[in-house]
Amino acid sequence: MGEKKLSLLTEWMPLSYTKETISESKSRNGGKIMLNGILQRANTLNQNGRVYPREVLEREVENYQKLIRENRALGECDHPDTSVVELKNCSHIVRKAYMDGDDVYGTIELLETPSGKIMQALVEAGVTAGISSRGVGSVKEEKGQQIVQEDFQLICFDMVSEPSTPGAFMMAEGKKITQRDLRKFFNNSDRVDRIFNDILSWESE
Repeated sequence: MGEKKLSLLTEWMPLSYTKETISESKSRNGGKIMLNGILQRANTLNQNGRVYPREVLEREVENYQKLIRENRALGECDHPDTSVVELKNCSHIVRKAYMDGDDVYGTIELLETPSGKIMQALVEAGVTAGISSRGVGSVKEEKGQQIVQEDFQLICFDMVSEPSTPGAFMMAEGKKITQRDLRKFFNNSDRVDRIFNDILSWESE
């Protein structure tokens, strides 16, 4: 029996900012551009026709805290069609991510990398951009909706432009990902932390 393959899943949320808020962020953060907003939403039919159950998203946000603490919560400028975050393409780092009701709120710092400077120039010019989660997992149709299943694993949040048509990303969404692919991103310590968090959630039930 072969290794189970998961699909690459992406979602898009708009970021709200103005030239005034960008200028204020730079003055308050030593020249850094910090963006705040909703990163993802649970229990809501998204533009790709999927619903993320709150318990699944809440678990993944909890596991994501380890990457934030270790300054590894990086994201890319545009979505690649892989589960690996390429350092050469990183444009930002997530400094905070937390659940508030069904919403995942977060704070993102744009980096002084080549891709980060591209994003800085775009947001300072007022270009509409959004934050998009990248993860792997499977979906199951329930009552006409595609429900993301328990095997979902959040990889990162990327910066992307708003698609003109919902779901019209120029990427191979649905590409099959193996556990071997995931091991290129999640190290042994990450996997132990995930198991530990699962045990804590079982004990609290």
